[in-house]
Amino acid sequence: MSTALTQTSQIKRLLAQLLTRSNVSKAIGAYLLYIIFKYRNSVYGLPSRFDIPGPLAVPLIGNLLQVIFFPRNQLLQRQTANHARYGKIYALTVPGVGRVLNIADPEMVDHVLRVNFWAYEKGPHLRMALEPLVGGGIFGADGEHWKWQRKVASHIFNVKAFRNYTSTVFVQEAQLVIDYLSKKADSGEVVDLQDLFYKYTLDSFGEIAFGQSFGTLTKPGDEVPFAAAFDRLNHALSERLMIPIWKLKDWWNGELDQVDKDTKVVNEFAYRVIRHRRKHGNQKDHKDLMQLFMETADENGEPLTDEMLKDTLNNFILAGRDTTAQALSWTFYLIHRQGANRNIVQKLVEETDTILQGGAPTYESTKQQKYAESCFHEALRLYPSVPKNIKTCVEDDVLPGGYKVYKNEKVAWSSWAMGRSTSIWGPDASDYKPERWLTGEKPSQAKFVAFHLGPRTCLGQQFATIEAITVMSMLMQKFTFELVEPNKEPAYHPSLTLPMAHGLPVRLRHRVDSQTS
Repeated sequence: MSTALTQTSQIKRLLAQLLTRSNVSKAIGAYLLYIIFKYRNSVYGLPSRFDIPGPLAVPLIGNLLQVIFFPRNQLLQRQTANHARYGKIYALTVPGVGRVLNIADPEMVDHVLRVNFWAYEKGPHLRMALEPLVGGGIFGADGEHWKWQRKVASHIFNVKAFRNYTSTVFVQEAQLVIDYLSKKADSGEVVDLQDLFYKYTLDSFGEIAFGQSFGTLTKPGDEVPFAAAFDRLNHALSERLMIPIWKLKDWWNGELDQVDKDTKVVNEFAYRVIRHRRKHGNQKDHKDLMQLFMETADENGEPLTDEMLKDTLNNFILAGRDTTAQALSWTFYLIHRQGANRNIVQKLVEETDTILQGGAPTYESTKQQKYAESCFHEALRLYPSVPKNIKTCVEDDVLPGGYKVYKNEKVAWSSWAMGRSTSIWGPDASDYKPERWLTGEKPSQAKFVAFHLGPRTCLGQQFATIEAITVMSMLMQKFTFELVEPNKEPAYHPSLTLPMAHGLPVRLRHRVDSQTS
């Protein structure tokens, strides 16, 4: 027993010698140095990767400081510059987000969006960030929940429906635009063309999707509370995708309360539409998007709740209003800016006059207007309505070129950066040249990803193109346009889509040689 006590006493003395304040400090310091070295190019808990280049990271917090402090309205330019520096793939790490592999290569994008589609999902991170706006709708859905929504929605996007939309809704709403602009042309007042395009696409989509126009074009100068709340949500929620401390940031600047208020405004509008339909039924001679979803069942065979119908409406308004209006705005900027090739507008006018002969557009006429379509698609190449996107890898994968992607890592791609890549589009990649679409062979979807690619290719691609050509043609028949600031590129407002930050102010005149005058 005395021997045991002696050994215990010796151990205690040894521990006392080792656990001096000085030694504990040294041990802690050594451990911290080890941790800093281990995560010297990454965030804490995320193994470093040196096989993929990227901006210099700060130990333990990765690229957090760059993400937080870099101007949000320069994000797309920064991504483009990073690809120019690091190549077709580079990596960032952000606490709370993880590692993001940024790609700008058609083969890689095709692999993620089509070839190995099921290995990449929108994921919980995106759904949580965007939940106040998209809820359980198609924009953030995955798997079977996404599949059944897409199947139902596909029934509204068909040739028969396109013919009906063009000859009725699109032309009627565009005529309201013309009526308003005619007054402004007479007075010489400045008009925000982007705001007007928003109203045109919102009213058109409302009429088509749930048989109820928003009526914004009856009073074009008035603010629409729903639309204003929708735009603020769009911007606020996009910030959450890459800022892990968004709750703290939003609380600090008071945005949490604004998000709650705007969410209530947007959702209450959707619920009013749903209640009206449930009470009065479908008054049209065809089924609109609302009716299709009301008559279907979810992936579990259950009828849709009002909440799910609300999410459906909000998701399709995001797709049907914002994207086309913004693409039209960038198109009009590009063809009228200082230094633009004057032949572009001249060719547009000549094509319009030749094909329409002073009449209203039809589905068949829009399909003939190849130059107008080229102008629209070329604008989308340089200023894509969804300029960046992101997915989460759900199983280990290997991208073309041998780059490994591990489960839970994210893959992001920038349509903006790809549209300006000389390796993809040649040395004139930054030039606006509609003629590049008229060579007889259209670029592959992997190069031109403005309408996505693979199973999630935009259902409304033809819808948006026909809608845009319809209003472009009718405006070209009646007016000539002049930008208020022709030598200044409009700044974009950081958002899920690509709105001009300050609209597109223009002056316009009546066409003196108009065939419809």
